[in-house]
Amino acid sequence: MVDLSVRIGDVTLANPVMPASGTFSYEVGNIIDINRLGAMVAKTISREPRWGNPTPRMAETEAGIIQSIGLPGKGVRYFLDHMIPEYKKYTPPLVASISAATAEDFAAMARDVSVPEVDVIEVNISCPTRDPSGGNFALHTEHTRNVVSGIRAATDKPVWAKLSPNAGDLVGIAVGAEQGGADALVISNTFLSLKIDTDTFRPSLGNKLGGLVSPALKPIVLRMVYQCAKEVSIPIIGLGGVTKAEDVVEYMLAGASAVGVGYAAFRNPSALTAIIDDLEKWCERKGIARLSDLIGAMIDEPPADTMDAAARPL
Repeated sequence: MVDLSVRIGDVTLANPVMPASGTFSYEVGNIIDINRLGAMVAKTISREPRWGNPTPRMAETEAGIIQSIGLPGKGVRYFLDHMIPEYKKYTPPLVASISAATAEDFAAMARDVSVPEVDVIEVNISCPTRDPSGGNFALHTEHTRNVVSGIRAATDKPVWAKLSPNAGDLVGIAVGAEQGGADALVISNTFLSLKIDTDTFRPSLGNKLGGLVSPALKPIVLRMVYQCAKEVSIPIIGLGGVTKAEDVVEYMLAGASAVGVGYAAFRNPSALTAIIDDLEKWCERKGIARLSDLIGAMIDEPPADTMDAAARPL
């Protein structure tokens, strides 16, 4: 029997697979057994109701989707009164994802959602589609440290800081989030992107810019996870391009303790449980009894030189 459980700070997950925020809701329970997930990550909420960005909000590319949803929602009060009771019909830990325009409101939002039913607070300080310029706290180390510090002071809940791949120095920002008191890092949000309609010469999205989600991004985010894991001591949730069990294994070898599934879950919610099934089978084939042993277990040496090996005599 394979032990798939992992720990993210003080939170134990039955397995390392969870949905990315914005690609999941409790209605998915009509399709899959939500109780099999490592955690439930709710869609990011803001204090007041938001309409989201103008349409069109999605554009397909050859290797994924550019989306600019803009965090629509009914606000924090609706989340507390109506959504949490639905989520708590299921057993995995509930991760509440929050967004705000100021550091002060981030702290206040964290305080508001620090209710017994919420197990973790994900602070979405990196959404590239809330502001058309892509400007967010997670683009700057000092801003990241300050906003996370305020959130940390406002709540006793575990705080997961969701970082941006659009930052120039992601490793420095990861360190800043740790210094601010984050219990874990989510690496990463979407890549700020542009698509142009060649018939109209106009942007394909109503918000002009959007966030690219694609399996093709996995090697890039994997590199980011690896680099950040070398410099921080808190757990990392890898998020980007996970479509199969081997992707989970790669992220864990690079230093992640768990993964978020976005693109694959958005296209097919049953991908979440399929990945969990395949992950257990992969461990059984490899003789791995405890999945958490893979965290950071990459052999940090280059492969053998195949040309050199081929030149050697038998």
